[in-house]
Amino acid sequence: MPNAHRAHPDYESLRPQAVALRRAGLSRRQIRDRLHLHNNDILNRLLEGVPAPDWTRRPNAKDDLRARARELRKQGLTYDRIQVELGCSKSSISLWVQDLPKPKPLRTPAEQARIAREKRWEHELAVRDRERRETKSAATQEVGDLSDRELLFAGAALYWAEGAKDKPYKRREHVQFVNSDPGVIEVFLAWLRLLGVEPCRIAYRVMIHMTADVEAAERYWAELVGVDVAALQKTTIKKHNPKTTRKNVGEGYRGCLVVRVLQSAELYRRIEGWWYGIVLGAKRPD
Repeated sequence: MPNAHRAHPDYESLRPQAVALRRAGLSRRQIRDRLHLHNNDILNRLLEGVPAPDWTRRPNAKDDLRARARELRKQGLTYDRIQVELGCSKSSISLWVQDLPKPKPLRTPAEQARIAREKRWEHELAVRDRERRETKSAATQEVGDLSDRELLFAGAALYWAEGAKDKPYKRREHVQFVNSDPGVIEVFLAWLRLLGVEPCRIAYRVMIHMTADVEAAERYWAELVGVDVAALQKTTIKKHNPKTTRKNVGEGYRGCLVVRVLQSAELYRRIEGWWYGIVLGAKRPD
């Protein structure tokens, strides 16, 4: 039985023409019209083994991804990083780039080990930070609302730790408190309110280093204690000592606030008495 492609009497002469037209970029329809063929089977036989031109192929949705994957692989990216970039599977990436040489490692073994240690340490720090926040939050809940008696003792202890104190060689029976922590200042002012100290008897003054933003610090403390900046006493400027290295720098540095209670000798004596009472109470057996 003769071959099917021999059925056309002009097969031997049409074959070279069909191949030439195909390689010239013509479509199957164009070749069929040129050669006056109406049998698709004969046309298939004539074009057997000749690839279709690129423009006649249907676009593949993954062509762009494949081209991008090859580009990234040539840049030295690993399968994992290409997968992150393109969002496709590593099996597809492997097929697309299997003919490309394996890229050299971007980092030396020592660098990879260092990065791994840093990642482990970052994880450890995150765990510690979470535990730290949880502990602080639980401790905050343990305190709850303060009674007047509890605030009285807390304020007396706070003043005795941070406030100005009388000395036998230098009488200082007045209430003056200095601190840089806004929370400490707020507790101290709440304590003064508990003791019935009128706002008109309280004077404020900022102490700050000369290299800081003095005006911003004055605005901050005035807003915290609820007075106008103009109501603050003259700010004390600390001169810079080039022989020392200061750590209290940056945007969060606002110096200290000095809180002074006017006509406070009697109040000071009471504070000292409260403190001695706290000391004696701590010494007593249960």
